[in-house]
Amino acid sequence: MLISFFSIVSSRFCKQDVFRFPKHLMLFAAVIGNGTQLFVLTVILLCLALLDAFEPGKNRGAIYVSAVMFYAMTSVINGYISTRLYLQMQGDKWALQSLLTCGLFTIPCFLTFCFVNSIAWYYGSSSALPAASAAFLICMWALISIPFTIFGSLRAKRSGTHNYDAPCKTNRVQREIPPPSSWYRAMPFQLLIAGFLPFSAIYIELHYIYLSIYGHSVYTMFGLLAVAFVMLVIVTSFITIALTYFQLCAEDWNWNWRSFFSAATTGLFVQFYAVFYYFARSQMSGILQGAFFFGYNFCISLGFSLMLGTIGWYSAQLFVKHIYKQIKID
Repeated sequence: MLISFFSIVSSRFCKQDVFRFPKHLMLFAAVIGNGTQLFVLTVILLCLALLDAFEPGKNRGAIYVSAVMFYAMTSVINGYISTRLYLQMQGDKWALQSLLTCGLFTIPCFLTFCFVNSIAWYYGSSSALPAASAAFLICMWALISIPFTIFGSLRAKRSGTHNYDAPCKTNRVQREIPPPSSWYRAMPFQLLIAGFLPFSAIYIELHYIYLSIYGHSVYTMFGLLAVAFVMLVIVTSFITIALTYFQLCAEDWNWNWRSFFSAATTGLFVQFYAVFYYFARSQMSGILQGAFFFGYNFCISLGFSLMLGTIGWYSAQLFVKHIYKQIKID
């Protein structure tokens, strides 16, 4: 019944625009590649935590070192996924796209780290990372992360699987998108709903994680954290699919970027919660503590947005391809 109703609404513009490639294709492929890498990295760290590989009560820095090491090694996934998607969507500047993929997430994080660490050096804080450690991180990025990303891009280029498996053809002329018929169909309201519902599945665990990072407690509930992460992925996927369905029923074919931003909005809620936590729950104050808190939370929120936006797009893509394969078009 769902597919029958959908076919009546959407069949007349299926061949025209639904599988049209998104604008700013190079940037789109880069964010999907980075989001996929961060998702794989999160799964690896959660699995190691469930196996008691970190021993947080003895060595609190083990998880940070592991995150840096595994991030560098999983860069090959980033390069492969982003370049493969870029070539499937008929991109022709894959080398430039690979370089953009290398720095999309790491450069903002590195600039944030330089800013925060400079303030720590200025105040003489013991939390400032030594110059040797900063140089080690730069070498990790330049000698491992970038080469692995480029290697993954080369593997994608030579794989030969450069055809986008779309069940419908796309015309050259874009069909005009009708304006939303009501306020609750507009993009701002849908982004608000799409970000709030996944955030509601993790905000309790987020509170305890903040207590562990910025307080004196030790976080050991990795089992509950894994359950919360699975719930986050499921809720993100379902809400993105639902909003994509409503969008296509309204004859709005530009679903690629919309599905990504719908899920990525959860990162903004994480940042808003960080502001609330800093002023209402923590005892932190001053320029140094504020720079550390908001600087590194910016990196966390950016990672959340890239990872969840990618999950949302993958879910929407699977849904759109499946439902249009079921529609019989004359």
